[in-house]
Amino acid sequence: MNRKNIGNNPLLKLYAPYITRINESLNTEMNSYTSSEFYESLLYSLDGGKRIRPLILVLSAECFGEADENAMSAACAVELLHTESIIHDDIIDDELLRRRKKPFHVKYGYDTSILSGDFVLGLILSISARLDNARITDNLAKTAILMSEGEMIEERLVAGGDATFDDYLKTIQYKTATAFEAAAKIGAIIGGGDERQIADITEYGRNMGIAYQIRDDLLDWKNEDKIFNMLVRKSTDPRDVFDKMEEMSKTYAGKARSALEEIPVGNAHSGLDGLIGFAVLKA
Repeated sequence: MNRKNIGNNPLLKLYAPYITRINESLNTEMNSYTSSEFYESLLYSLDGGKRIRPLILVLSAECFGEADENAMSAACAVELLHTESIIHDDIIDDELLRRRKKPFHVKYGYDTSILSGDFVLGLILSISARLDNARITDNLAKTAILMSEGEMIEERLVAGGDATFDDYLKTIQYKTATAFEAAAKIGAIIGGGDERQIADITEYGRNMGIAYQIRDDLLDWKNEDKIFNMLVRKSTDPRDVFDKMEEMSKTYAGKARSALEEIPVGNAHSGLDGLIGFAVLKA
């Protein structure tokens, strides 16, 4: 089954209280825009997400303090950025299903899909202004920039018909890992971590994001006419590619775990460590 259409959120079993709180915060955020032309469509796009990025942000904040209202607002900003990237990615990839339902552009059309990007940018700017922290704003902005760069890099490589493992890594670092990295870093900033702790947990987020995306690609490689497929097609033995990817996933998951070694031990630390299990394939 295409992993994009798996119905149940695998994170709920261990993280239901956090995910419930994140969803409540998203609902509160969206309820400020009930009169908006985008209200219904954005609720549709937000429905069914695993919430792993905002979950990382909230847990990172709790590692050093309290996941307060600011943390929940920032978590919403991160999830909104991810949601909008999905809307646009699905257009580029001509997706016909997302989370076992019609993707945004199929249900609401291309015009609404494009305009929603401007609207969500406004939402994120509004949240950022409310947080009143230039460092958080800078990280959100850089994340949006790098995610867009990653998509363009991938399109160029696919159009050229060739790519290397280094190309693949750079693409997923930009497209996926940068949002995980920002989530972890912003959470640590809000939670009050010192600079060494912020650097460590940022490293966790970066490596976690890389491992997570490799796992996703391994599960769904037949459905993605992207760089991973190019690596498979150009290999004399595709099994070599899968073996290398599985080893890379384990390596980056291990780096993510090592980055947590100096982070204060507690429930939030255990929560971040537990997420690493969702970033590697089970034997």
